[in-house]
Amino acid sequence: MRVLKFGGTSMGSAQAMKQAMAILSSCTEPLIVVVSAMSGTTDQLIKSGELAAGGDDGFKGILRDIENRHLETVKALIPIQHQSGLLSQVKKSCNEIEDICNGILLINEFSLKTKDKLMSYGEWLSSVIFTAALQYSGIKAAWADARQLIRTNQQYGNAQVNFSATGAQVKAYFKSETATTTIIPGFIASDDKGITTTLGRGGSDYTAAILAAAVHASVLEIWTDVSGMMTADPRWVANARIIPSISYQEAMELSHFGAKVIYPPTIQPALDLNIPILIKNTFAPEDDGTRISQHSDNKHIIRGISSINALAIISLEGSGMIGIPGFSARLFEALAAAKINVIIITQGSSEHSICVGINESETEKASEAVNKAFELEISTGKIQPLQVETGLSVVAVVGDNMKLHTGVSGRMFSTLGRHGVNIRAIAQGSTERNITAVVFSKDVKKAINVLHEEFFEAVKKQVHLFVVGAGNVGKKLIGQIRNQQAFLEREMNLQLNITGITNSRKMLMAEQALNLQNWEEDLQNGTEADLDQFIQKILEKNLPNSVFADITANGEVAAQYHRLLEKSVAVVACNKIAASSSYQRYRELKHLSREFNAPFLFETNVGAALPLIGTLNDLCKSGDRVNKMEAVLSGTLNFVFNHYDGSRSFASVVRQAQEEGYTEPDPRLDLSGTDVMRKIMILAREAGEVLEMNDIVCNGFLPESCQEGSVEDFYRAMEQEEAHFLSLLQAAKAQQAKLKFVASFEKSDNGNVKASVGLKHIPAESDFYHLYGKDNLVLFYTDRYRDQPMVIKGAGAGADVTASGVFADILRTI
Repeated sequence: MRVLKFGGTSMGSAQAMKQAMAILSSCTEPLIVVVSAMSGTTDQLIKSGELAAGGDDGFKGILRDIENRHLETVKALIPIQHQSGLLSQVKKSCNEIEDICNGILLINEFSLKTKDKLMSYGEWLSSVIFTAALQYSGIKAAWADARQLIRTNQQYGNAQVNFSATGAQVKAYFKSETATTTIIPGFIASDDKGITTTLGRGGSDYTAAILAAAVHASVLEIWTDVSGMMTADPRWVANARIIPSISYQEAMELSHFGAKVIYPPTIQPALDLNIPILIKNTFAPEDDGTRISQHSDNKHIIRGISSINALAIISLEGSGMIGIPGFSARLFEALAAAKINVIIITQGSSEHSICVGINESETEKASEAVNKAFELEISTGKIQPLQVETGLSVVAVVGDNMKLHTGVSGRMFSTLGRHGVNIRAIAQGSTERNITAVVFSKDVKKAINVLHEEFFEAVKKQVHLFVVGAGNVGKKLIGQIRNQQAFLEREMNLQLNITGITNSRKMLMAEQALNLQNWEEDLQNGTEADLDQFIQKILEKNLPNSVFADITANGEVAAQYHRLLEKSVAVVACNKIAASSSYQRYRELKHLSREFNAPFLFETNVGAALPLIGTLNDLCKSGDRVNKMEAVLSGTLNFVFNHYDGSRSFASVVRQAQEEGYTEPDPRLDLSGTDVMRKIMILAREAGEVLEMNDIVCNGFLPESCQEGSVEDFYRAMEQEEAHFLSLLQAAKAQQAKLKFVASFEKSDNGNVKASVGLKHIPAESDFYHLYGKDNLVLFYTDRYRDQPMVIKGAGAGADVTASGVFADILRTI
């Protein structure tokens, strides 16, 4: 005999019931079929009772909805000529429900005993309708009342089963039953006086397991709306996958820690008799589902990850606990007397404190019970009053194979730490089948995602990118990412999602990933740009592997980096304002990056995509010391002086450079030498030097008249100063040299540092002489490269190469 249970969604509509009927029609052996109430009905019944107890007759509207829904289901399933009898039954039951609610309204009391009676109608109605539908479809089906089969105590709301009495009643009933399919309402039972009780929320699963054990079923099948137990909650983890097989013990651990597919007590009766449990999908019956049995074919260290939300930690501590036996026992006795369920327990080896996790809704009751139990010790100062911390969640990793592998807990905790998830408490069972961590509820989704990535290697890692700045470089970056996404997914097992984009006017944010095919049009239709709100949304989303890419030259954006780094959001900055701000600010950001394991990368601050900072870091990390740097660091200035030959004005060459995307929005930042000063300072800082902007000598070439007014004023002033620029060119030609704007840094043996930038005449024998277009060139003189410098040369400006440098930094954050 097989026992099948269909849940609320499988009974949720006439169409869903037809799907369940199709599954049953293909079965050839005797069946016991347990059904839940139609989805949502139990909650509606409870709500009706609560409204009535509060003197609110609004329950009548809810009851009308319940009645109409069940009547419509009958009409959809039963031939019209056979409907009247069943419709009368449904109406009679709904009248009884209303009578109960009117009684509650009169006495303003909603006891657990009454609540059980009221809730029982949900399963009664669905099971009667489903039985009739099967009978009219040609299946030999009979209805049996669970209250005549399952015997419990009088603990209303969560009654305990009398297994010996239940077993005898079930065996006696099925000994004489001739129907091939017996439909039984789940969740409900009765005490020895025949008064209705319930088995707790999710009790229909338990009903099925009790019956399966009583008849020694060959299999217990739980039919629901998902295709089995999953490695994590699919609502939170996009790459969660079905677990094909799992042991009873693993399934119990996962269900205890929040996996909703199966009710925890369901497993024990099946385990005792070694009855396999199948989790199947009513709406995809061809899927294999999950098999729960004594042994599982599990090659993974971890079987699944689960969580419990709305947790509170209560802590009892004080010096009076040390070395005194019985404190823990008294704590648990006090909680048990108050009927408070303990979810996790942890105690320090010093015996100075003990803390337990309970449901957040029970904290007030727990505080009252524990403080009363330890009233004397609290009054004498031996222990402190109970401390309560709320807003927490439990995250558990579960797997039988953990005991065979070392370092699992280390991987778990280091993964959470790397992603900025703070752990409030930890616990591990002696079986080594689960490791539990308590985290803040705001971090639980992130915690489950990063742990899923860590322990299920074949699953693609997801990176969530937030882009600020959608100008020339920003557009190129988004285009490069769009074109490369398939490669990254195929070759690196990486899903790089752009989750948010903002410019100075509009902003756009997705739940997980934006559609990049029409992103420009979508951005134009986005919400009004608000930088603070954009960042706040990033922090609220708290997505794993979040990266903030600043493709602006905006100081306000750079001023927000600390907020992101403090929440373990990586920052990739094309914007060089932060790295070239005061040394104190620079060090603060670097410190936050290390403290919160959030990369702060800014390779493109100096040479677009040229590997300057990365190379410098590698040299220093490997023990080399930088003694001198010489560099042409402005692709803009190199472009300008390579193209200025006196045949057209200097101003027109600068304008061309701006139009081709080689300059800052205000070209004076490039031509004044300020931008180059920032770059050499950043390189010096990355080499370990304490350097500020006022430590750098700038030998500028722009006349004062070009420094004032708007950008257009600047261009007009340059036209007027053309004679000045022509004289600079002619002076260089006279020496058979070229004009280059060179940055230099040098550290003497006694530790003195000199840094400068300025226009120089470059002779033909210099490395800088044959530097064309927008190319940059850097010479690193170090202890290891003393006589022959390390040379790095290539394009140092342009939207395409700069975007590729930002892209590379984004990939380095992973």
